[in-house]
Amino acid sequence: MIIFQASGGNNLTLLLLMFGVMFLFLILPQQRRAKKERTFKNNLKKGDLIVTKGGIHGKVLEVNDSNDTCVIETMAGKMKMERSSISHEMSKLRTASAKK
Repeated sequence: MIIFQASGGNNLTLLLLMFGVMFLFLILPQQRRAKKERTFKNNLKKGDLIVTKGGIHGKVLEVNDSNDTCVIETMAGKMKMERSSISHEMSKLRTASAKK
């Protein structure tokens, strides 16, 4: 009867390799997305065309840095919203399509 014994170094190497792969494919991209979203919300300015996470399209009228809110204008009127509820900006998409 032959018994194979795995050495402790191989198990540790495999564990470190699995952690490295998990870091590269899961943690690093999430950190990049979070940083991109933070800079987007910090760079909001008056006149930007935006879409909220609820799908409401509007234009930024005011940005209040003290309480992290903004006032947007929609076809139905004005609304005060948290900056965190803004999904993405449409201004850049419209200017890019207009140039084509």
